[in-house]
Amino acid sequence: MNTKKPFVITISREVGSGGHTIGKILAQELGVRYCDKLLVESLEKQFGLTKSGIEKLKGQKKNWLADFLNKVAPLPSAQALGLDPKYTQEFKVNVTTDDIYKAEVEILTEFANMGSCVIAGRSGFFVLKDYPNILNVFITASMEYRIQRVMKKQNLNEESALAVINGIDEARENYTKRYAGVSRYDTRNYHLALSADNHTEEEIAKLILDYIR
Repeated sequence: MNTKKPFVITISREVGSGGHTIGKILAQELGVRYCDKLLVESLEKQFGLTKSGIEKLKGQKKNWLADFLNKVAPLPSAQALGLDPKYTQEFKVNVTTDDIYKAEVEILTEFANMGSCVIAGRSGFFVLKDYPNILNVFITASMEYRIQRVMKKQNLNEESALAVINGIDEARENYTKRYAGVSRYDTRNYHLALSADNHTEEEIAKLILDYIR
């Protein structure tokens, strides 16, 4: 990946691995926009986006996405998206319809076309597979690490945290297989796969930056 040209970094991650935070750190260090589930869901909720909804909005306003992103994720810092708190449930299981998937493809494609960015989740590695300057990263972690992290972030006991993880793992795997036709655990989807065990999010982000450089 050449950082002197427009680039895209996609971060696929297991829930509880810290991939969301790692993506934000990368975006901040590289001075580019950050796109994650919260931003996509905010677009969907604010505009009621389906495939037809996007086409209607695009017809009304040429730079609809650019205008919106400049408000919620301005350059160079993407530290705060400024979203409504009710949209910030990181571990919510979300069943996506075909129409919403098509809308997300449109959003991610437009996001990438606007310039260099970091994209977390949403099968970005598949949606943008033909993008010429891309780095696809997968963040994994042991179940013990993931459970402890979810317990802390969600104030859950061990049994409840495990149930949350298993539910989201199944939902994300089904989503990826349905739309990408591959398993999200197949490391051939990615250029780089890293374990978060025994590392901070900052250390993992530095490893990725070192790999890029």
